[in-house]
Amino acid sequence: MSSTSSDVVAEPAPSAPAPPRALPNGLAAFLVFLSSGAVLVLETVSLRLVGPYVGVTLQVTSSVIGMALGAIAYGAWMGGWLADRRDPRTLLAPALVLAGIATAVTLPVVRYAGEALRGGAASAVLLLTALAVLLPAALLAGVTPLVVKLQLADLRRTGQVVGRLSGIGTLGGITATLVTGFVLVAALPSTVIVLALAGVLGVTGLALGTYLRRGTGLPGPTRAKAALAVLGLTGAGLSAVAPNPCDVETAYHCARVEVDGQWTQGRTLYLNSAEHSYVDLADPTHLKYAYTQWIGLVADLARPPKQRMDALHLGGGGFTMPRYLAATRPGSDNLVFEIDGGLVELDRRELGVRTGPQLRARVGDARVLLGAEPTDSRDFIVGDAFGHLVVPWHLATREMAADIRRVLRPDGIYVQNVIDYPPDRFIRAELATVAAEFRNVALIAPPGAIAGQAGANFLIVASDAPLPLAGIPAQLRLLPEPVRLLHGDKLAAFVGDALVLTDDFAPVDQLLATA
Repeated sequence: MSSTSSDVVAEPAPSAPAPPRALPNGLAAFLVFLSSGAVLVLETVSLRLVGPYVGVTLQVTSSVIGMALGAIAYGAWMGGWLADRRDPRTLLAPALVLAGIATAVTLPVVRYAGEALRGGAASAVLLLTALAVLLPAALLAGVTPLVVKLQLADLRRTGQVVGRLSGIGTLGGITATLVTGFVLVAALPSTVIVLALAGVLGVTGLALGTYLRRGTGLPGPTRAKAALAVLGLTGAGLSAVAPNPCDVETAYHCARVEVDGQWTQGRTLYLNSAEHSYVDLADPTHLKYAYTQWIGLVADLARPPKQRMDALHLGGGGFTMPRYLAATRPGSDNLVFEIDGGLVELDRRELGVRTGPQLRARVGDARVLLGAEPTDSRDFIVGDAFGHLVVPWHLATREMAADIRRVLRPDGIYVQNVIDYPPDRFIRAELATVAAEFRNVALIAPPGAIAGQAGANFLIVASDAPLPLAGIPAQLRLLPEPVRLLHGDKLAAFVGDALVLTDDFAPVDQLLATA
């Protein structure tokens, strides 16, 4: 009995699709460097975009950083997920173009939304910073995992490829941070920086798309490109007509000068949309704001009328008090420490500031510059430096007060302007801090503010010599607004057990936060 057999011929298994072709190493490095750097440019400039509406505080800075990091995390996650499901070569160019459009649209979105979200409420800060940075940063963060996927053709070199591209991305972020902080912000308005970045991203995306389609058979989305171009132009156009809160952008401020509607020689200086200084071009002795009247009163009581005075001003603003002392005390030396050189130029151009022997301006950080001042060299020191509505923390510590005391002559007087709101934790802490260094301290403020009913300016007055307390109440009664003077036991009761601020621990922003 015979049997027959038949050969079974196995059909060849379908071959796996060839992995996408890797990019040239130089192009891959460029894309990672550019996208990572662009995220840090956006993060830095976002502080300038939101500052005019919600201030430049620790909470705002933390919110911008947090939103940028969140965008990087979710963008990288989504980019990696898409890279495993689609050919990354079809995604890279659209990601860059969309990031460029989102960057351009950021300007009008922030400016229109900012007008509605003005104030320092946490919800407004978080929403505005999210609008400023979240979408474009997330799109840009998705570029790196797409590039990494393309370059992993040889699994034996995975660690080398990932490590190299990760390092290049970090270098891109470092470079962008330094260039933006040291060069771009000082040289260009935020609008120019954002639109230029949007243009670079859009052009790079279109050029990359053209390059990747050559000889690959990838489709050329003509309609999509036209739609993206229209969106980009629309974003740029909206940026041009969106409300701009700045007349001038300096390295530190969004500044605006307005003419007083009731007095043609009056000028109001706004910094980051906060009313900062009032200047009378015709009469430097005209002090409009209550706290400037208090400072002028203390100065007039500190030395006999018209006697020259060696005064130091920590913070220039509109130069209201330096001009007042120069006008009322001929021959005085008024030295102003102002961190913002652009603001000094604006003051010269629009607020009538004329520097010379009696009024000198030195650009730099007040804490640093104070350290170089001679001991016992000043009769009167005015602390009036603010970042938005907050005294910079390093100017509010005991170590700073000790250096001020060193520079003052034994009978010299230090006055410090402080803004606080109920429950008045910061002013109490600052009074405790100044009292830790000076023998005699007093406080001038509106009764409602002392009672914790409203926010206001407070003026700390300090000296190692006895203060001219006898003359202050009588002069305060002549002012148009009710004002109280606290000293001795009443001041001690107001301060209570408040924290003394030091360089090691000065939570100024948190103390200012309302309960």
